Amino acid sequence: MQFESSSSPDSSSQQTDTELYRLLRAGRADVLGILYDRHVGLVYGTALKILTDPQEAEDLTQDIFLMLAKKCSYDPARGSLRTFLAILTRSRSIDRLRSRTSSRESLRRWQTNQSPEGGVDSPSEYASQLEQSQEVQAALTQLSSDQQQILRLAYYEGLSQSQIAEQLNLPLGTVKTRARRGLIKLRQTLTDYTR
Repeated sequence: MQFESSSSPDSSSQQTDTELYRLLRAGRADVLGILYDRHVGLVYGTALKILTDPQEAEDLTQDIFLMLAKKCSYDPARGSLRTFLAILTRSRSIDRLRSRTSSRESLRRWQTNQSPEGGVDSPSEYASQLEQSQEVQAALTQLSSDQQQILRLAYYEGLSQSQIAEQLNLPLGTVKTRARRGLIKLRQTLTDYTR
């Protein structure tokens, strides 16, 4: 699909965010660059403040602007684009933090249950934990070797996704995708075991 420019870039850069957003919705992809230039500092700064990881903040910034270009619930009648982007970035940053924290905590709990010093009180508890351990081990074997490697580095060795990307010489987005898909498949497999 080709987009036609109805005005020069100079005149577009003088338009309001609302006007540019409407042009973007009408198929003028070239105005996304103008909106990006105007608001990238706000989006990246907000993401970095919450996530504290420059790579994750860059990744989220890209996601936010891709979302703006593709599918977005922004309504100019309800407020400024700048406010919308700030709220969206804050919300998505917090979601990523919660997801990261939840995943790490789940694996730590699982690891604690795996260790002999986990404090098993009775033989029935030990048997139950052993059964869960076997289910988790079986579920892990259902993952691809790439997903297993990334999850082991993240949860057994405590590496961040950017550290994993650096160590494996992979793009950060690839590491994130493999980790997310691996956790989703692991969760689904464990859910199937418990039925």
